[in-house]
Amino acid sequence: MIFGKYINKYYWKYIVLIVLGLAALIAVDYAQTLIPEMYRLVVDGADKGQVLLDGVMRSFDMQFVWQEVCVPMFFIIVFIVFGRFAWRICLFGSGIRVERDLRREMFARCEQLSCEFYSREKIGNLMSLFTNDLETVQDCFGSGIMMTFDALFLGGLSLYKMFRMDWAMTLFSLIPMALMVAVSLIVGKYMTLKWETRQQAFSDLSDFSQESFSGIAVIKAFVKEFKELLAFRWLNKKNEDANIAYTRISTLLNVFVTFFVESVICIVLGYGSYLVLQGKFTGGQLMEFIGYFNAVIWPIMAITELIEMHSRGKASLKRVSDLLETTVDVCDRPTAADVEHVAGSIEFRNVTFRYPDADYDALSDVSFCVDAGESVGIIGKTGSGKTTVADLILRCYNVADGTLFVDGKDVNDISVHSLRNFCAYVPQDNFLFSDTIFNNIAFAVDDATQQQVETAAKMSDIDGNINGFSHKYQTMMGERGVTVSGGQKQRISIARALMKDASILILDDSVSAVDTDTEKNIIANLRTARQGKTTLLIAHRISTVRNLDKIVLLDNGKVVDVGSHDELVARCPAYANMVALQALEEEEGL
Repeated sequence: MIFGKYINKYYWKYIVLIVLGLAALIAVDYAQTLIPEMYRLVVDGADKGQVLLDGVMRSFDMQFVWQEVCVPMFFIIVFIVFGRFAWRICLFGSGIRVERDLRREMFARCEQLSCEFYSREKIGNLMSLFTNDLETVQDCFGSGIMMTFDALFLGGLSLYKMFRMDWAMTLFSLIPMALMVAVSLIVGKYMTLKWETRQQAFSDLSDFSQESFSGIAVIKAFVKEFKELLAFRWLNKKNEDANIAYTRISTLLNVFVTFFVESVICIVLGYGSYLVLQGKFTGGQLMEFIGYFNAVIWPIMAITELIEMHSRGKASLKRVSDLLETTVDVCDRPTAADVEHVAGSIEFRNVTFRYPDADYDALSDVSFCVDAGESVGIIGKTGSGKTTVADLILRCYNVADGTLFVDGKDVNDISVHSLRNFCAYVPQDNFLFSDTIFNNIAFAVDDATQQQVETAAKMSDIDGNINGFSHKYQTMMGERGVTVSGGQKQRISIARALMKDASILILDDSVSAVDTDTEKNIIANLRTARQGKTTLLIAHRISTVRNLDKIVLLDNGKVVDVGSHDELVARCPAYANMVALQALEEEEGL
């Protein structure tokens, strides 16, 4: 069995299943202890021609064998079969339910965790938590309960009957067993460390594989298959060594178990034969005693297996608990309240922000205002802080009190859920799900109609491309949208954001992969569809933002100037220089 903060509650939650399973298990164990008595009847009867049963000496004939041995044993075996089925369904079923509930709890926690967490943690490590570690915890819960109570009841009942037959031989047989348990306890601590190493090695291997498959196009383009193969071979060898080290200690424990069990059998046969020769035991009683001892072997071995299982479960549960105990960095303060409406005004007031573990500020004393319903461009060189502006508006990271306002309210006083509910976002990487184009566009809206999806696609100028596919809107996307071009991914992502019809729309460099004519169509459609709603376009190209109501020019995390295109050309040398350079590039066809 395994205990911990995040698993103890499930013992109570599934107490009915556990009690029913234990009842069936105990009934089966009791039935198993009846079989050695029948061994005694058969051996003694065959030896002497008569047998003592319930204080009455009876002839050992076919009628006796049929009535007192065959028929009862048949019903006992049938009962054991159905009983084992019942306790497996109840106990193992409860373990599977615990795995399901824990996985759900872990997934919910992962959804709550901030971007900072995912910048630290690797996907392969997280996937190993959801697979290997959870499977280990499930095994310790269901099988652990079964082994614990099976060892206690079956072992206890068998030992009781052995003591009644001969206490001295029982004590002799328990001495090696006690040594075996002591060795198992010592080895178990070492096994916990080896299991943790094994799980970490598997996590590293999973993460490398996931990253390589995701970046397979880059690997092929740079002809680095051999280099990646060597790196994978090293991680695979590390994983192999960790598994061998754990298997070695596990096998050593099993060897000790076998040695101690066989040594006890020697004691039982030797001393039991002496008792038979002395007339203190009959041959049938010796067989009965050996039958009880065989019933004890499993509980004793179960104890050693429980030690090994507990070692694995303890290590895996610790990894699961670490995830569930991870602090949610971006969360609502107690005074935060939901908002029922967002008009769309945004104000940055002397915002200074640095990403966790970064060496410099991404934004430094940034101040600008966006009025409700305005279309605002945010432009600047790479690394100037444009995406950081979007991250802070969406509360992907925390900001200091009194620095960022939406509709005049400090964002820290607005619940994260309700703020994001009024925002739509098109990220730089244009992430698409492995699903149909229809479902990708309709992601933000439950029960979206075909007409709504097509309208959004037309506004993002992707409807024509979609209708060119053989399955149109039911075309399945590859992983992360690899089956479509970069420009098509961008436009599908824009359509998805437009479906939400949010008060605030943020497009982060979302038309960089389309041609200028398509860009003009999208911008024109946005101006028409987004009348009265706030739209922020983050871009590198002047053509993307020149006709917007306002442009914010950033450089090295600072606001250089804010104004319309004409105003910035007239008074801002940095902006005028960008306009001139991009105009020259267009003329030269660059």
